[in-house]
Amino acid sequence: MNETVGAVNALTARWARQTRQGTVFSAAGVWPLLAFLADGAAGPARDELTRAVGRQADQAAAGARELLAWLDSVPGVGAALGLWTDRALELREPWVAGLPADAHGVLGADPAVSRKALDAWAAKRTEGLVERLPVRLSEGARMVLATALALRTDWQHPFRETVLRPGSGPWQGLDLAGLHRSSVRPDRIGVTAGPDGHVTTLKVLGDNGLDVHLLLGAEGMAPGQVLHTGIGVLERALPVTTGGQLPYGPAGPGVVVERQPSVAPDPIRLDVTTPGFTVRADHDLLQLHGLFGLSTAADAREGHFPGISAAPLAIGAAGQSAVAEFGPLGFRAAAVTAVVAAPGGGPPQYRYESTVVRVTVDRPFGFLAVHRESRLVLAAGWVTEPTVVGGP
Repeated sequence: MNETVGAVNALTARWARQTRQGTVFSAAGVWPLLAFLADGAAGPARDELTRAVGRQADQAAAGARELLAWLDSVPGVGAALGLWTDRALELREPWVAGLPADAHGVLGADPAVSRKALDAWAAKRTEGLVERLPVRLSEGARMVLATALALRTDWQHPFRETVLRPGSGPWQGLDLAGLHRSSVRPDRIGVTAGPDGHVTTLKVLGDNGLDVHLLLGAEGMAPGQVLHTGIGVLERALPVTTGGQLPYGPAGPGVVVERQPSVAPDPIRLDVTTPGFTVRADHDLLQLHGLFGLSTAADAREGHFPGISAAPLAIGAAGQSAVAEFGPLGFRAAAVTAVVAAPGGGPPQYRYESTVVRVTVDRPFGFLAVHRESRLVLAAGWVTEPTVVGGP
């Protein structure tokens, strides 16, 4: 399992590097599909998919099956795979046997009817967060392979709702739906000097082993640089200075360490203010065909998957729809990913003084939704439009 987690996080890091705007995505939702495709591919398509998956093609299907089963057993996570084929398409038995049990359905003669059924599957598997399959289902579709991933966690310590008014930056002048809390765990915050600049990481722990890491980079850093650095911290590839070791004064992006009066004898306190957010995104995976190993597989002039079927097949469409919501009580996210195979061809009394590590997130930032024990990134994204007061 460790090898698969490393391969999925590596795909997340490569995808993160492509990030340029507000988004949310899940490499954990894409990776199993690429792995099953690699298992049934041949020639250059197999080589490209193998590089994208990061595991040998003959081991990829087993890794995907193990990952999906493990994800579906994790508290707060639901994962499923679905396969639908044209009635006339005969599949190779060894390839079908490698899929999770009861995953195979049939595409009807009417694409509209099939689309309705697949949309219902997506909505059910994501608790309504993603309502539709992220690809167009044309009349020529021979096969649809899809994953659905949903996660939910409640914070161990909820936030208090407040109003956040940034004094500078792209959100200046906005009244944001802010979230605030204080704790005596300064180790939840860290600052790292990454290859592209300093990044502040804040861990917000869920009550079921799922956490969200908020990432604020130095001004001028690109979204992909910040997310890539955050994954490096998660993978323990970069050194981190935690809250209790930070110097007084400005100590990192959005971080100030100071002494102030206190009503309790806490030696050090962490004070966090961040906006809530809801992010939605749709991705055409074929626009990044090189990243996902689909360059040759999308060439419809010939077939590329003899291990799946004797009929020539090529990838006609591939997409992902994802959503993430961060609020005062918790976090939830979901992603549906699919590939379509087409034919080829009051004044208090201050008695003490304490150190306060004050963190304010008041400009665009990144996030990683992470399974704490394995450090698998389940979803990642970039926030450019936080929730505003009185907004939807």
